[in-house]
Amino acid sequence: MADNLKGRVALVTGGSRGIGAAVCRALAEAGAAVAINCREQIGQAEQLAGEIGKQGGRAIVVAADVSQHEAVAHMVERVTTGLGPIDILVNNAGIAITRGIDDLNEDDFDRTILVNLKSVFVCTQAVLPSMRQRKWGRIVNISSGAARGAGSIGPHYNASKAGMEGLTRGYAARLVKDGITVNAVAPSLIATDMMSGQPQLISRIPLGRFGTADEVAKAAMLLVDNAYMTGQTIALSGGMAFN
Repeated sequence: MADNLKGRVALVTGGSRGIGAAVCRALAEAGAAVAINCREQIGQAEQLAGEIGKQGGRAIVVAADVSQHEAVAHMVERVTTGLGPIDILVNNAGIAITRGIDDLNEDDFDRTILVNLKSVFVCTQAVLPSMRQRKWGRIVNISSGAARGAGSIGPHYNASKAGMEGLTRGYAARLVKDGITVNAVAPSLIATDMMSGQPQLISRIPLGRFGTADEVAKAAMLLVDNAYMTGQTIALSGGMAFN
């Protein structure tokens, strides 16, 4: 897939570490210029941008709270000025507040919906005008097996990811004639900071190990590369079945 994205500009939310960082690297390797969004991990994001630059790629860091409309509008402006109009949006920013039903409160619920779901809406709306103008766009939403299964984080997290898949299908149906595809990747148990300290969960996975961030990035790249696939969710579950 080397250089097939040359001349394209990608924005990855929550791109400083884990799955987001793996997606940034994969996009840069394919020739895209990458805007790495983060909210707090600016040092990590700058390190990643430097690493991409050393390998001959182009990357900039854009810090912003992606659940806030004004912050996102300003971020998109900065990316467009610094790299060009955005062709590829990867909505990866998210939080995982692990709660049991008895511990779950309204604030946990609201924050989870705001960061995991509203951000997808806000960022998508912000990049659509220029994608539609150029009749080309790829939007990839990083969902979770929790959108369809029980998950290990809590019902608030299930709801945020199920909502994300609803947005994916809703946008896909309405943008297909504009040359814009909208798809999701739903990883289950991936070896990232979110899963650290939970080795007991491996027993649930038929494959016998956590997935890797690079494996999720490969699925995202498959969606970026395919002009005919839209409104779909690719599950990466290591063989776990969902009811």
